[in-house]
Amino acid sequence: QVQLVESGGGLVQAGGSLSLSCAASGRTFSSYAMGWFRQAPGKEREFVATINRSGGSTYYADSVKGRFTISRDNTKNTVYLQMNSLKPEDTAVYYCAARRTITGVTADVYNYWGQGTQVTVSS
Repeated sequence: QVQLVESGGGLVQAGGSLSLSCAASGRTFSSYAMGWFRQAPGKEREFVATINRSGGSTYYADSVKGRFTISRDNTKNTVYLQMNSLKPEDTAVYYCAARRTITGVTADVYNYWGQGTQVTVSS
């Protein structure tokens, strides 16, 4: 089992940047593919990015491709989401999630979730 804690959210102006972190407990972090999802008020949770266990493969939603970068440091049990050129439509609660073995782009395949961190982008 793994516990996830996100941090780094906040308020930023459009065009700005934020860096999110997700710290995982346990000694088997490198066994999990990781993902970032987001949920805006009144909307369903949507996929943002995912990274495989080694960090050598990533995949992004079209809406964030070229602006967001997912990475991980298995020595620190942490996954990151660097967000650049932020837009008001990026405003949401951002969640990290863990899935044993391979990556996925839908929320239902992930087994463990953090509590979320709020990102607000003002226009």
